[in-house]
Amino acid sequence: MPLLDIPDVFIGSTDDGYTFVVLNRPIRDADRLLTQAGFLTREHLGRRLYLLPPGTAQDAHERAGSAMYGLLAYTHDLIDLSWTTRWSPDHPAGEPDLHFHFGDGTVAVTAETTTARSLLAQHGFTPAGDGSSYLPPDGLDERRLLGAVTAAEAHAYAHGLRARVHLGIPTPADIPATARRPATGPTGSPTAPAARRRTR
Repeated sequence: MPLLDIPDVFIGSTDDGYTFVVLNRPIRDADRLLTQAGFLTREHLGRRLYLLPPGTAQDAHERAGSAMYGLLAYTHDLIDLSWTTRWSPDHPAGEPDLHFHFGDGTVAVTAETTTARSLLAQHGFTPAGDGSSYLPPDGLDERRLLGAVTAAEAHAYAHGLRARVHLGIPTPADIPATARRPATGPTGSPTAPAARRRTR
């Protein structure tokens, strides 16, 4: 199952700077919330994608944040690993302290500072041998792997570290097909919270 299919709402970024939202179940008002925030809709390989074209981090942050606050009224099972929306007036832009790279069913992490390496160790990531690369704990299924990354990335942000998550999706055309069958009818009941990063 693609990582994108795990939560009710997955927010990510393509390598070429698009912010995308994938909904894995019908959510009342989602289409209105996302399109009012400036997301464009596209049908792609069984998915309805919501795309925000490349722009400034501040603009993407504000647009995505507006939509996400609305979606949180219907579900807390929301994962946000987008790098395009990372903007804060208190944290100037710069090179990331942590790089997470998804691929081949796992994730590799590169840490640029001692603080970043210490943070990874707190989350169970182990050195890969070259002193700056780390691997997640063994035996994690896809949901727990996604949870480990979201927890470490949120922790990094809370401590003023910059992190960038590379999903291995070069362009919107490379977003994988859905592994789920489309559900019928909108629903508005909240679900139990799942592992997720900070929301806006």
